[in-house]
Amino acid sequence: MEAKSLVTSQNQIGEGPTWSVDEQALYWVDIYGKRIERLDPETGQHRTFQLPCLVGAVVLRQKGGFVLAADQGFAFWDGSSEKVHWLLNPEQGKPLYRFNDGKVDPGGRFWAGTMYDGPQLNPRPAGSLYRLDPDGSISVMETGVLISNGLGWSPDHRTMYYTDSVRKIIYSYDYDLSTGEIANRQDFIHTIDEPGEPDGLTVDSQGFIWSARWNGWKVTRYDPAGKPEREIKVPTACPSSVMFGGSDLKDLYITSAWKELTAEERNFQPLAGNLFKIRVEVQGLPEFKFAG
Repeated sequence: MEAKSLVTSQNQIGEGPTWSVDEQALYWVDIYGKRIERLDPETGQHRTFQLPCLVGAVVLRQKGGFVLAADQGFAFWDGSSEKVHWLLNPEQGKPLYRFNDGKVDPGGRFWAGTMYDGPQLNPRPAGSLYRLDPDGSISVMETGVLISNGLGWSPDHRTMYYTDSVRKIIYSYDYDLSTGEIANRQDFIHTIDEPGEPDGLTVDSQGFIWSARWNGWKVTRYDPAGKPEREIKVPTACPSSVMFGGSDLKDLYITSAWKELTAEERNFQPLAGNLFKIRVEVQGLPEFKFAG
């Protein structure tokens, strides 16, 4: 099985795809391009919105519009202009850090994690995972994260999954829907001996986890016990995230990137940075909306 190029977006780092059931449209970000992209698959219309910041994640909001996790903190975006309304920055005073990925949980809370994005250092400075609640409060949920990445929740809302790409781990937590608290962290998937790193993820209606494999040329589907069930080949080295869309949520969209490729590698991978799609028989789950 191999995904096919759908949009010649040529993103430096495409990330954070979000499917709007209401609009039947896909949104995603190009982090270093400082833009949000929108695709209407029915008409083929592809729009881009240039923003004044590095956006790591864009999620739906119940009141309309979107919430962003960016290089200057959390913000609201109306979905049509090139302006953002800044909320809070939990890492104020740390200019070399930015948000990298985020998702809304079943309780309407927005989770997003930060990463160091400065000169290469060893050991790599760590970031944190934050939770933005509908009342505007922010809680620190994890620390010591090297590259904060894919998040997701099981269909029964009892388990949360969270990726630290550098450590090649997808963690699992006990998740409390009523409070938004997490506990009992476990190494759910640890692929230390496998090429590439786990990146963005999504969870399907059967409780299987789909994880993009950065520098791995593929997306892997894992069963609820963490065992690989299938692989989707992607014709570029760095698929970055995945999302189900379409009227029946059986279209799997895959973002990708070219930023870390050499000029020679880019010549060999002309589709790097494009949006890909593959039709699968498994149905996804609709994305939750931020309740604030």
